[in-house]
Amino acid sequence: MERDDASPVPTGVDGLDYVLRGGFAKYRSHLIEGRPGSGKTTLGLQFLVEGARRREKCLYITLSESKRELQSVAHRHGLALDGIDILELVPPELSLDPSQLQTLVHSSDLELGETVQSVLGEIARLKPDRVVFDSLSEIRLLSQGSLRYRRQVLALKSFFLLNNATVLLLDDLTAEHDDLNLHSISHGVIRMEQLAPVYGGERRRLRVVKMRGVEIRGGFHDFVIRPGGVTVFPRLVAADHEMGEHGDPALSGSPVDTLLGGGLARGTSTLLIGPSGVGKSTIASTFCHTALKSGEGALVLLFDETKRIFLTRAKGLGIDLNPFVDNGLLLLEKVEPAELSPGELSSRIQSAVEGAGARIVVIDSLTGYLNAMSEEQHLILQMHEILTYLNQKGVVTILLLANHGLLGQMAASVDMTYLCDSVMLLRFFENAGRLRRAISVTKKRVGPHEDTIREFRITGTGLAVGEPLEQFRGILTGVPSFEGKRNELLPDESS
Repeated sequence: MERDDASPVPTGVDGLDYVLRGGFAKYRSHLIEGRPGSGKTTLGLQFLVEGARRREKCLYITLSESKRELQSVAHRHGLALDGIDILELVPPELSLDPSQLQTLVHSSDLELGETVQSVLGEIARLKPDRVVFDSLSEIRLLSQGSLRYRRQVLALKSFFLLNNATVLLLDDLTAEHDDLNLHSISHGVIRMEQLAPVYGGERRRLRVVKMRGVEIRGGFHDFVIRPGGVTVFPRLVAADHEMGEHGDPALSGSPVDTLLGGGLARGTSTLLIGPSGVGKSTIASTFCHTALKSGEGALVLLFDETKRIFLTRAKGLGIDLNPFVDNGLLLLEKVEPAELSPGELSSRIQSAVEGAGARIVVIDSLTGYLNAMSEEQHLILQMHEILTYLNQKGVVTILLLANHGLLGQMAASVDMTYLCDSVMLLRFFENAGRLRRAISVTKKRVGPHEDTIREFRITGTGLAVGEPLEQFRGILTGVPSFEGKRNELLPDESS
């Protein structure tokens, strides 16, 4: 037996090697199944292009698409098929290349045995290292019976193994019922799915059903098909990642640090919760600015506002973030929640932390992302894994969550308080015909914090925080009322 028998072979698909612990098993046959449009052909082309890049002999056997169609798909993805042989088993009238008419085989006129013999003959002639067989549904139709179909696939598998080829067998599941016959005879099985939500772009995911002798990373993994091909976003498992370095607490450079007992500890998450417009994004901006000035990277994911508005608002506070965007220290990303899968969000965060060295991550806000999720429970489970990962890496995480409503009795759309290490509660209150803001720290797991309620104001030079408001009532009910004297409040800007 060869030393590298069944050793990992790179797939050529970003993220998939990580899921498979290195790639497909060498000299083995793997079943790639999914409904039409799920991305099987694109994945197969990437597999062969990677082989050609490694100077391996590659063969694409097609019984369902013409060579011209395959070349068109590859061209749209920027994939060069140079060095890849294509065996086209389709009627010649489907080909627009007159020079190919004499080499085409009429699969519709052939018996099953002749079709299989054509494939075996080409394999024996070329001795390819990598093969993509597209698709098994044509063999299923020609077989006209499950027993004959299984025997023919077994014969193909044995011949591929005899010729030391690493093979992807594509199956579009067009049978009346999903055929599990091939699962038992395939070394590995990958199921690709395409889901259509009520609103927004389609969601794609894959699952490795089996891979013999490999402890694959299980579960569903999101993927996208974009120019360049298939990109897989492995499901985030915090335990798979090493611990990062911690350091001094993160500061906002404002009196808010006093409320927090000296800032936010590294490797902790903080939830800013309050109605829209109360100042959550502003407070998060001050923490980012302080980190950026000290040379630390920051990632801000914007779900509810544009980059321009975020930067303009920060500049109104005397915080100019544009230079940090220009030098790449601040990664400011606008996210369309209806177009983003959970796996891609996790991947973006990982890339910023491990690739760009971000030490502070702001998600602004969870409300917009929650509205795009099919089920609330999915968001909580995903956030648990993301926060655990960021905490292990020593990153300061700030999550923003808006309450329903602006004034009066309010409630959050989802309870994230138990996941976060610190919780800051922000509220509007009315006094003497003016709308004012109150801030308090209701929870902090690491280190001390004030248990007072203070007024705060957003000014052109930053945040101003007043003395503790002792005559406050009803802050936790969502309808706060101040019964103290006017001189206990922050003075008006005009005075």
